[in-house]
Amino acid sequence: MTESPETPNADDSVPSLSPSALRERLRAGDGLTLLDVRNRDEFEAWHIDGEAVEATQIPHAKFMAAKVKGTAADLVADLDEPVLVVCGEGKASAFVAETLLDAGVEAMNLEDGMEGWARVYDSVELPHEDATILQYQRPSSGCLAYLVFAGDEAIVIDPLRAFTDRYVADANQRGAELVAAVDTHVHADHVSGVRDVASETGCERVLPEGAVDRGLAFDARTVADGETVAVGSVELTALATPGHTTEMTSFRLGDLLFSGDTVFLDSVARPDLEVGDSGAREMAQTLFTTIHGRLLDLPSETRIAPGHFGESAMPDDSGVYVATLADLRTRLDALSMGEDDFVEYSVANMPPQPANYETIVETNLGRHDADDEEAFTLELGPNNCAVSGTVE
Repeated sequence: MTESPETPNADDSVPSLSPSALRERLRAGDGLTLLDVRNRDEFEAWHIDGEAVEATQIPHAKFMAAKVKGTAADLVADLDEPVLVVCGEGKASAFVAETLLDAGVEAMNLEDGMEGWARVYDSVELPHEDATILQYQRPSSGCLAYLVFAGDEAIVIDPLRAFTDRYVADANQRGAELVAAVDTHVHADHVSGVRDVASETGCERVLPEGAVDRGLAFDARTVADGETVAVGSVELTALATPGHTTEMTSFRLGDLLFSGDTVFLDSVARPDLEVGDSGAREMAQTLFTTIHGRLLDLPSETRIAPGHFGESAMPDDSGVYVATLADLRTRLDALSMGEDDFVEYSVANMPPQPANYETIVETNLGRHDADDEEAFTLELGPNNCAVSGTVE
């Protein structure tokens, strides 16, 4: 994600909004006019969105020409003010914001652009009677991770490499030793932090046993269906839930199921990232069997804590993305479809594949060595791990 070398530097006095402040505005549901000045393909692949966001794309080159002609205000005449200007790194957008201000338009710049937005990471406590659980939320990609505390021990589930220090610091702050870093599957949308957390703390690396068949190239403990991962006085029980990938495994703790990329609050898993288009139909059949033969056999009050949240997913009143199986039965039509309809729905509504997903998978298997900068760049963009279509 680069800025044009031809873009003049903006004055340091240009008003700006930090990514964390933007997150708070979006969380509060405040209306926002967003002007994205990246190229159209970058905008369409990944941009800031939300229920109260009005996002418009106009490339910054047009504002460079408009500054000379004095017509910058005309470009945004249809937009409500104030305008928040966004680009890749916050430089081109600062120039555009300054240009608009000079033209009499109320505007401000998003600090550090989309790269800054990708570094926003929140945590919210998810109530549980047997443990203390933090749900980590990355709004730029919808990734969710979990830190589970019981007594003086903790485990992290589906950690992101970019935020390794955060999990370690939060465990230390609560006086807990990290004893395991767990992945529910071989992720295709973000670089896993399992190995980095283990390197920082000496904790155990834990992956589903099927990761070996996919080519796992580093030492880890692998767990099969029914096996447990202990933390303090409690245990998480592995539940094989294939369908998104062959090794996909959820973990159950009492009434809570960490479902990884099996089902989400607003959709079900896409079936193609491991097997390609040619194998997607068979994998969708596997997911149907998982949903009806495993998940929906759990008590209806079982709470689902997913691995991602989409734009249409709504957190509960405490800000946590979680829902009971009973709720999901009501809100997700896909869960009540017959097998043929489910398969057709799944394969017909797959979004674009996550950016760089093949390299991300190789990195997460330990077969590609990415430094921190490459790892962060690889995963910029939406996760796209869910079926995206609506049921007609």
